Amino acid sequence: MYILIGLIILAVGALIVIKAEAMLSAFGRIAFFERYLGTEGGSRLGYKLVGLLIIFIGMLVMTNMIGGFLEWVLGPLLRLSRMNIKN
Repeated sequence: MYILIGLIILAVGALIVIKAEAMLSAFGRIAFFERYLGTEGGSRLGYKLVGLLIIFIGMLVMTNMIGGFLEWVLGPLLRLSRMNIKN
């Protein structure tokens, strides 16, 4: 089941990367991307970066490593919250 869901997420991310121009036409420019990535591609580059992030998440879901990755990323926050609860 994870493989199928991961492949779907991966395909959506690949479509976003491939069709960045169509995404720009459909949704318009995003001010954040234009401000910080303006000289290197602006919103087109931003859409491609979002697509790459979605592809990465799809790969994690497909290989069933999403739990370990989230535990690694959020681990310091979870440890901090446990320390505050005990005190």
